[in-house]
Amino acid sequence: MKLYSWNVNGIRAAEKKGFLDWLQKTQPDIICVQETKAAVDQLSDSILKDHGYHAYFHSAERRGYSGVATFCKTEPLFVQEGLGINRFDSEGRVLITEHQSFLLYNIYFPNGQKNDERLQYKLDFYDELLPIINEQVESGIQVVVTGDWNTAHHPIDLARPKDNIKNSGFTPIEREKLDIYVENGWVDTFRIFHPEPERYTWWTYRFGARGRNIGWRIDYFFVNSGFSEKVVNAEIHEEVMGSDHCPISLTLEL
Repeated sequence: MKLYSWNVNGIRAAEKKGFLDWLQKTQPDIICVQETKAAVDQLSDSILKDHGYHAYFHSAERRGYSGVATFCKTEPLFVQEGLGINRFDSEGRVLITEHQSFLLYNIYFPNGQKNDERLQYKLDFYDELLPIINEQVESGIQVVVTGDWNTAHHPIDLARPKDNIKNSGFTPIEREKLDIYVENGWVDTFRIFHPEPERYTWWTYRFGARGRNIGWRIDYFFVNSGFSEKVVNAEIHEEVMGSDHCPISLTLEL
């Protein structure tokens, strides 16, 4: 079973850049999309239904902002929009889908760069999510958490760590949140297979950063440790264009 995740930086823009052609060519079992930047009534039928997938959307109350979508070949057993916490759910950041062997969280984590208030909002999101997913695992459910986490965990995960130590996305307090997830048994699946440096998932549009590979790895598939034995591959697909992020994938043997 192959899962993909991609921050498309606007699903309507991505559609114009060939997203649906890529979807038909790649044929993932599930694709989780972040930063859709659209309400459902703003989307074409080609995005909503004419592609052979069951499509689900959680849009922000503010139009043109945030938002996530999950496309599934097989209809999920259950779908939930949001975490049940209004201050986060109003921004359209979470879709939860239940599948035969696991629960999937598709998440667009907040960005903390704007100001201290938004940084605290981001830290609160990490704190509120962790006990929710831990409780699922404790009840015997296997869990996959994917999306744009908006934090590079280790120096290997960005091209210029020393220059960014004070910038949101790589501050010690944000990285500590990911440390806590790992301490709680959550596994960064890409690093199971790829210890090498210079593998990134996001590049600024400025300064020709992508062509020079001056990037950050901020998109992840995390699974609970008990489910990691079902993970047979995890990849970053740097060659796929159409956004300032590239897709990532997870292959499960179920």
